[in-house]
Amino acid sequence: MALADLRQEYGLAGLLEKDLAKDPIRQFEKWFKEAEVAKLQEPNAMTLGTVGNNGQPSVRTVLLKGVDKRGFVFYTNYDSRKSHELEANPRAALVFPWIALERQVIVEGLVTRVSREEAQVYFHSRPRPSQLAAWASPQSTVIGGRAVLEESFRVTDKKFAGKEVPLPPQWGGWRLAPETMEFWQGRRSRLHDRLLYRRESAGKWVIERLAS
Repeated sequence: MALADLRQEYGLAGLLEKDLAKDPIRQFEKWFKEAEVAKLQEPNAMTLGTVGNNGQPSVRTVLLKGVDKRGFVFYTNYDSRKSHELEANPRAALVFPWIALERQVIVEGLVTRVSREEAQVYFHSRPRPSQLAAWASPQSTVIGGRAVLEESFRVTDKKFAGKEVPLPPQWGGWRLAPETMEFWQGRRSRLHDRLLYRRESAGKWVIERLAS
């Protein structure tokens, strides 16, 4: 199917070196706050790219659940495809597509599991139905139909009736520690601003401008 050229000129803002925070996490937090103020739907939605042992890349959208100087955190089932791929190749990439602001942030780096204690705190902050679903769903496995999931949820709900739902052994979080972070701002004539933070071996961040 051929698509018409529907491109538009970007021109909401620019991004200059003098405007950047010295630390990319601080810069991310600034942009994230602006995405929240703009009332973007799911500003914490991010595309996660992983690669398995077979060299096949895969992507999906997950939700950012925490960010600090240690990195970006999301939660999932450790038996899922993404987790198996992260175990095999603990490197990943994230993309935050803030299209309404003509912005995106790309993060690449090493991934490790969050501590069991940290996962426990987050798990018990979730709504009870989400806690039950973490037990009921064998994520990424082939099932016979929707009814299988619904029956598993019903059985799980009955099992934990009147009790606190414990953290499942196969459920937890991943933290991506950034090695590079690119901040992309759309500009006119496709001469976009692309500013890259790159971590040197000593831990210092270097800022470089990339051609659009």
